[in-house]
Amino acid sequence: MSSTPLQVEVPFRLPKGYADAEGTLHRDGVMRLATAADEILPLKDPRVKSNPSYLSVILLSRVVTELGDVESVTPNVVENLFVSDLAYLQDLYTRVNAYESNAVETACPACGEVFAAEIDERAQSEPDAGDGDEGNGQVAEGNLQSPVGVTTDRPEG
Repeated sequence: MSSTPLQVEVPFRLPKGYADAEGTLHRDGVMRLATAADEILPLKDPRVKSNPSYLSVILLSRVVTELGDVESVTPNVVENLFVSDLAYLQDLYTRVNAYESNAVETACPACGEVFAAEIDERAQSEPDAGDGDEGNGQVAEGNLQSPVGVTTDRPEG
């Protein structure tokens, strides 16, 4: 059992910041983990039904709990973010709410370099029927994914 507590809120700093009506810039904020309701309920919103791209505006207004001194992060606040800040929050949302990584630390048997290897649980346990080269445990040069479902974050070289 893991002793690391679940981090349900993530602080962030916007690249540019939200400028309110008085011209005050708000850059520091907090995003919480999304719930199933955060992703389901906005689908009923007429703004999302008429424009599916609006879903990210509604989602972010639900999960961004703090943004500087802004009293409430509403869809209107998200609409008025600079594009780079919107992209930053969309990326943060994806990273914060993504499935946990199945990475393991391993070392290259040839050089000893330590790197992270991602285990793909969906990988096939049986070799593919093909030209006979699949399933031989070899990784093609430049290909960092093996036939057994391991991909690496190891730099090439």
